[in-house]
Amino acid sequence: MDEKATLPVVVIGAGPVGLAAAAHLLERGLEPLILEAGHAAGAAIDQWRHVRLFSPWRFNLDAAAVRLLKASGWEAPRPTALPYGGELVDRYLAPLAALPEIAPRLQTGARVVAVTRRGLDKTHSSDRDGTPFTVRVRHADGTVRDVAASAVVDASGTWALRNPLGTSGLPAEGEVAAEARISSPLPDVVGRDRERFAGRRVLVVGAGHSAANTLVSLADLARAEPDTTILWAVRGASAEKAYGGGDADGLPARGQLGSRLRRLVEAGTIELYTGFGVGSLKALDTHVVVEAVDGRTLDVDVVVPCTGFRPDLVILRELRLELDPAVEAPRELGPLIDPEFHSCGTVPPHGARLLAHPEKDFYIVGMKSYGRAPTFLLATGYEQVRSVVAALAGDREAADTVQLELPETGVCSAGAGTSCDAPSSLGVGAEAKTAAATDAGCCTAPEPQLIGFPTGLAHGRSGEN
Repeated sequence: MDEKATLPVVVIGAGPVGLAAAAHLLERGLEPLILEAGHAAGAAIDQWRHVRLFSPWRFNLDAAAVRLLKASGWEAPRPTALPYGGELVDRYLAPLAALPEIAPRLQTGARVVAVTRRGLDKTHSSDRDGTPFTVRVRHADGTVRDVAASAVVDASGTWALRNPLGTSGLPAEGEVAAEARISSPLPDVVGRDRERFAGRRVLVVGAGHSAANTLVSLADLARAEPDTTILWAVRGASAEKAYGGGDADGLPARGQLGSRLRRLVEAGTIELYTGFGVGSLKALDTHVVVEAVDGRTLDVDVVVPCTGFRPDLVILRELRLELDPAVEAPRELGPLIDPEFHSCGTVPPHGARLLAHPEKDFYIVGMKSYGRAPTFLLATGYEQVRSVVAALAGDREAADTVQLELPETGVCSAGAGTSCDAPSSLGVGAEAKTAAATDAGCCTAPEPQLIGFPTGLAHGRSGEN
C-alpha cells in the first residue's frame, strides 16, 4: 500500500479558510490534521475581535463547514447581519473547532516552522512527488516534532507579519529600536488598549480600511478623552482611496466608514499629512519622533502601523515554489490580482490549477495565497479550498469547475485599492453578475487577512500607506 495514502493532509492554520479545508477534506474521505500556532481556532481574528466586518454573515460561512455544524444542531446567525471579528470566532469558528469531527484533528499551540520532503531538500528530484512531506512543528511547551503528511495546505494567513513603516519595503531607520512605541495593526483603542491611547498623541500610518477603522475609533475615544490628538500620515498625495465610494458603495457599512472619516478630517478632528513617507523613527524617553523622507517631523506617543501584511515564506524555503515576483502569490495567480492593474471586476475565478506549484500536493490558500496583494475575501478562500481538496481527492473535473466570479460593481476599481467577489456560478449573465456584486459588495481589511482578515476574511486587508 502507498505510504502516502495512510498519512493525513496537514492544514496549517485554524482560521476560517483552514477549518473550511478540513471540512472539505472530511467530506472527501481524506484525513486532515490541523496545526494552529495560536491558543485556539481563530486566534488571529481574536486579536481584532472588536472590529466589525463590512460583509454580512452569508458571505462569511463555508458550505462544507456549515453542513458539519448543522448536523450537530448549530443555529446559523442571521444571514444579513454584520458580524464582529469576535462573533466570527465565538459563533462560527469555536463551535466548528469543537465538533467531534474536528476537535481530535486540531492541535493548538503548534507552530509550523518548516515544511520539506522527508529526507530530501529542494535540490533533490528523485521520487520527489512520491515522498511524504515532513512538517516540523514547535509546540507551546518548546518541544519540536516532525509530522509526516501526504499533502500540505498552507492557510496560515499573513496577520503575523506586517509590512514595515519604511518606504522601500524595509524597516525605516530606527523602527526596530522604536518597537515599544509601535502598537499592533488594529488596536482596540476604546476597549482593552484604551489606556495606551487615551490622552496621547497618536499617529496612524496607512491609507487602507485598517487605518480608517482605527482613526474612527480614535475619534470616538477623543470625545471622551479630549486630550487625545489624532494624526494620520499617508504616503500618497491624497487620502481619497481611504474614503471609498461613500453612498455609492455596495456595502453600506464600508461607505459610511469612509464618509465619516472624511468628515472627521474636514472638521480638524484628525490631522492629515499627505505625501508622508516614513524615513526614520527616533525613540526618546517620553515620545518618538517620526521623520518623513522630505524632512517633516511629527512628535507622537504611539504609532499605529496600518501598512498591510506579507506572507511568511521562510517556513517554505525547502519546497519548490513558483511565486509571482511582484506580489509573492502563486505565479499563475499573481498577475491576476496585482492591485496596480486589477480590480474586483478583472480577477477571474481560480482554484487548484492556478494555485499549484512545482511541489506536487502542496498549496497555499486563503489570504496567504494573495501574497502582498492588499485585498482578499473569505468567499474566495472557501472556493479555493473546495477546488484544492477536490484535486487532492483526484476529482479533476470538480477541481477545475470553479464556481466563483468577481464582477465589477462600479465602486471597486484599481484606484480604490479594493477587490470584491459575488458567489455565483460560471456563465451568469452580465445583469445577474452586476446584481450579485451589488448585493455582495466588497469587503475590507480588519485580516490577518483580513478587515482581512486583515485576516483573510470575507473582507480585504488593505492597509498600504
